[in-house]
Amino acid sequence: MPPNAEATETSGLLPVVPFLKIPEDGDPYLAGCRCSDCGTTFLGERANCAKCGSRKEMEAQTLSNQGELYVFSIVCRSFPGIEVPYVSAIVDLEGGGTIKGNLINIDPEPEKIKMGMPVEVVYQKAPRKDAEGNEYLAYYFQPKN
Repeated sequence: MPPNAEATETSGLLPVVPFLKIPEDGDPYLAGCRCSDCGTTFLGERANCAKCGSRKEMEAQTLSNQGELYVFSIVCRSFPGIEVPYVSAIVDLEGGGTIKGNLINIDPEPEKIKMGMPVEVVYQKAPRKDAEGNEYLAYYFQPKN
């Protein structure tokens, strides 16, 4: 797990998931789409709306880096090589969209983590390379100061 949320050089890094975009001349961001009929926001790209069933065009959208902790779980047992405990979280982003990720820069103790607390998305180099030696950029949440 990354120890802090310092800025990360993104050159040469691959996005860890398809909805994380790394522009050549800008900051990384999470991409989503919004239904032009009901206004529901989804993570990533979609051809139609899962809420209202609309098949009209979905509008591409850059998701907010600000949000609110919806729910969390402190993980104490994991895959070999993964440091525990860590905090797995689901966050409702400002302006729409719900996303799962890890909450960092907070002690993994229930009394220190509050549902509804403001959080922000931070981008950091993932802690490991893949089998081919590729390095990835990942997103995390941290409490908002």
